Amino acid sequence: MDVDTRLLRYFAAVAEEGHLTRAAERLYVSQPALTKQIRQLEKQLGVQLFVRTPAGMTLTGPGEALAARVPAILDELSEALRQTRHTARRAEQVLRVGFLAGAAGEATQEIIAAFGRRRPGWRVEMRHASWSAPTADLTAGDVDVALLPLPLPGQEALRAEVLLTEPRCVVLPAGHPLAAREDLAFRELWDEPFVAAPVAAGTWRDYWLATDAREGREPRIGAVADNPDDWLSAVAGGHGIALAPESAARYYARPGVAYRPLTGVAPSSVAVVWRPAADADPLVRDFVRCCVERGRQG
Repeated sequence: MDVDTRLLRYFAAVAEEGHLTRAAERLYVSQPALTKQIRQLEKQLGVQLFVRTPAGMTLTGPGEALAARVPAILDELSEALRQTRHTARRAEQVLRVGFLAGAAGEATQEIIAAFGRRRPGWRVEMRHASWSAPTADLTAGDVDVALLPLPLPGQEALRAEVLLTEPRCVVLPAGHPLAAREDLAFRELWDEPFVAAPVAAGTWRDYWLATDAREGREPRIGAVADNPDDWLSAVAGGHGIALAPESAARYYARPGVAYRPLTGVAPSSVAVVWRPAADADPLVRDFVRCCVERGRQG
């Protein structure tokens, strides 16, 4: 019997969440679509996997048996696909580097050039990730190494070397009353609507909303953006304000947006990040070395 792995992933999400709505949000699908897929899997297998109640979804005996094995099956498949992509990139002499926003700033091109000198004939392919994937698909194996702002969801399972640290600033619509100020304290912004990353960004979203500096106050969300262009458009359009690294004023200067210094929040950091499984990979080690050497130069 051939079972679509997508159906198994949907089943695993519902089994773990115990609730269709939460599982649908996690999978970025509608609840009716998820319900249809679970029923399709039950029909294919010829068994009932869940008992549906007002409180949620409870696994049946057959459902528990499947739930005990599916995570390992999916993990093994993911690892096989990672290894396949890894082998293909090595054959093409390509190191794939994921990044968010400005990567390592002005140092990025210097890092790539240093790697090229260290590894003649090899090419660095930069892969820009959306904010809903703050690890830049590193955990999925789509990239070999990444240049990312910290903190990251699941960071404890990854390796990271901090390359640079800089203050955070506030990004305001140019016509906002606070844009006339030379500097601001974060406490003055607590009641302002913010342009946020998607919920899927997890701790990364929380960090850029500075939830730890709000003394328990929930942030107001005026808009959600998944990339720098949409983020800037939302700010310029007056849908909210945002926090950003101080260097964003150089990378993302545009009409209608003002950057102002900010106190009351911790500085931001950018790190080179890789999977522990790549510790023994000489190419990843060389790239990390190039990053660290450039970081030491300041």
